[in-house]
Amino acid sequence: MDAAVSLPAQAVARCPALLIAAPASGQGKTTVTAALARLHARQGRRVRVFKCGPDFLDPHWLQLASRAPVHQLDLWMNGEADCAQRLHDAARDADLILIEGVMGLFDGSPSAADLAQRFGVPVLAVVDASAMAGTFGALTFGLRHYRPGLPWAGVLANRVGSARHADMLRDGLQDADDWMGALMRVQAAGHAPAAAKAAAALLPERHLGLVAAHELDDSLQRLDAAADALAATPLGQMGLDELQRWTVDFPAPALPPAVPPLLAGRTVAVGRDAAFCFIYAANLQCLQQMGARVEFFSPLRDANLPDCDAVWLPGGYPELHATQIAANTGTQASLRAHVAAGRPLWAECGGMMALFESITLADGSTAPLWGLLPGRVAMQKRLAALGPQQLALAGHTLRGHTFHYSTCDSSAPVVARTARPHESAAPDAGEALYRQGSIHASYFHAWFPSSPEAVAQLLGGASA
Repeated sequence: MDAAVSLPAQAVARCPALLIAAPASGQGKTTVTAALARLHARQGRRVRVFKCGPDFLDPHWLQLASRAPVHQLDLWMNGEADCAQRLHDAARDADLILIEGVMGLFDGSPSAADLAQRFGVPVLAVVDASAMAGTFGALTFGLRHYRPGLPWAGVLANRVGSARHADMLRDGLQDADDWMGALMRVQAAGHAPAAAKAAAALLPERHLGLVAAHELDDSLQRLDAAADALAATPLGQMGLDELQRWTVDFPAPALPPAVPPLLAGRTVAVGRDAAFCFIYAANLQCLQQMGARVEFFSPLRDANLPDCDAVWLPGGYPELHATQIAANTGTQASLRAHVAAGRPLWAECGGMMALFESITLADGSTAPLWGLLPGRVAMQKRLAALGPQQLALAGHTLRGHTFHYSTCDSSAPVVARTARPHESAAPDAGEALYRQGSIHASYFHAWFPSSPEAVAQLLGGASA
């Protein structure tokens, strides 16, 4: 894309904002972020929530809690200007902005701490205190002071066992003002108590992360349980006036270049259901900005594709729905006809998996798939790949990431490979980009706004 156009300084948008972080993964960041969003949203406040880094699953919960779309913020994947624009736009309309961090506060490059410092957003640390007392204070001190100049809001103790336990944790803090309260172990109504981490059980997990909110009948009740527990803490009892202490100025960045209308007049059919649900909201937004008409369909249930010029099969959980995928011969035939007519199909990660001939599941059994690509895929118990990736395509570069538990063996031609940030692609490294006829497929999850021109190459649009 062209460089941004410089404009005179524009109005600054101001809004209370918090970045919810933790010393490590699994501390309860999503539960706390969703609970805080739900608590304020059900009081009629306008809450905008962002997720730091690439993630498809946490945003399902955060969107349900906030009643608003959830976008990613990543200084590398989005770029600084995109992050600045999204935060400025949110601050213009919201009463409160929440950003859920990723991994530990200082993990990764860029990290959640980098984002907090770049935009001056105070950090609220969430610490699983279920198995500690005085060390809680030392850990809090380290998080707050490890990096000079880090904006700071305080600390919330999570998964606390009793009021006495909470007192021990608070007494261990060197600065009493750090204390934002103790979130007791909570559970969804009707669920048996969990032995160790009931708050984690409140938002259940599987191999790729949290179970998506739309897969559970009682998702909102689970969020209400978390919000009710948070309401008993000093953090949860803050009104809008008290939240003003964390007000952040978000200046408008230079006007970004217009998104080229490379998909004008074209209809893109997007698979979306329980098996294919890893979709960035910004990707859909980008398709529309490129001039595309977006039509959703369910690869699990629908007998035919909608009338379309191109298909995008996003990632998800085909391994959990292999029987239903194979049984839907209508979608299989419709995809075959689409490809036979030379129309583009972009399949990423789980979408690609469904196109292979068969899958070996975690229990060792094998199930057939759609067979539009030669080869097979196999699930494994350990991660096969994880991390940010970029894909060079027709002179343009798409940014994104990879995250999968399966491997594939295919004879389909490999026309490119992804690379890590700031590296060049190597013949034996990175994710393969397969091309078979009009099919492009890869384990790579693309962030469309990073290069609409490359997206147009995958979906058969006009050349930039």
